[in-house]
Amino acid sequence: MNETYLVTGAAGFIGYNLCKRLIQANIRVVGLDNLNEYYDVNLKFGRLKDLGISADNHGFDSDCTSIIYPNFTFIKCDLNNRAGLERIFKDYKITHVCNLAAQAGVRYSLKNPHAYIDSNVSGFMNVLENCRYSEVKNLVYASTSSVYGLNTKMPLSEHDSTEHPITLYAATKKANEMMAHSYSHLFRIPTTGLRFFTVYGPWGRPDMALFLFTKAILNDEPINVFNHGDMVRDFTYVDDIVEGIYQCLLKPAELNTNWIDQSKPDPSTSTAPYRIFNIGNSNPVSVTRYIDIIEEILGKKAIRNMLPIQPGDVAYTLADITELSKTTGYVPKVKVEEGIKKFLDWYLLFYKLK
Repeated sequence: MNETYLVTGAAGFIGYNLCKRLIQANIRVVGLDNLNEYYDVNLKFGRLKDLGISADNHGFDSDCTSIIYPNFTFIKCDLNNRAGLERIFKDYKITHVCNLAAQAGVRYSLKNPHAYIDSNVSGFMNVLENCRYSEVKNLVYASTSSVYGLNTKMPLSEHDSTEHPITLYAATKKANEMMAHSYSHLFRIPTTGLRFFTVYGPWGRPDMALFLFTKAILNDEPINVFNHGDMVRDFTYVDDIVEGIYQCLLKPAELNTNWIDQSKPDPSTSTAPYRIFNIGNSNPVSVTRYIDIIEEILGKKAIRNMLPIQPGDVAYTLADITELSKTTGYVPKVKVEEGIKKFLDWYLLFYKLK
């Protein structure tokens, strides 16, 4: 308890789950979130309530200590509130950071691109600066499998090119990786970027496929199935993702002493304390099968509206997780049938449908 971990995006899907994992490991955690309205804030409030934070007993105008977990504090703050962020780093003597706060969503970046620059680039810049001046021991941050863009070599490897992202969202995450490297190089801050592959599970985001499909099927509404169902995703259960993040937080990146031939640089490592890892399930499932499983568990058929592929979408993802497994012992454990069942149980309970 002589260290304090800052989790940004703490009211988000992955952030909430990570906070819970850290709290239960008896780590002192400060959670930060701006509680924006990109999707239903009641879901964010529900996550916070499960962590012992609610507007009923605290409000969000000041730092909120959990009524369940004394080692958890929540602060409503935007990453672009530079003074507020600096105050948090100083007052709480932050030693470790996991940056999960971001404007998420591939398709939304086509509608509101400025939100991605504000949050994912400017906000991340403020995180890096505070890590620099607070001499943070370790920074782990969210990247995305979307950075692979036009790269169709499978499985997708951190050692391969990510020079052709096809959405602004992916481009901002690629920028995060480059920004982190510069700070690792200049200021020796250990940074680890994690490229998430299609995370799903209880408390998930309403704009993601599993949530959208479930809601539509239960309401007898059609679901949009893009690329006429010819889509494959490396669906990764949130508990597996969180365990990988946790292990990376405990194991700061180190410089690669074998990174000698700089004429052929490895994109995933450096002479700086910098690492990039894929974090996925490495067991892809077709979207068609994904829908089949939901139907089987709900006992109800979907109305499938078959559509062409959307701009910014890729047809196939498969994570090579060799490096993360070798470095941290990461092994995904939850099969998609089990993960979908856990989500549906949560969904029906949360929305009082059973």
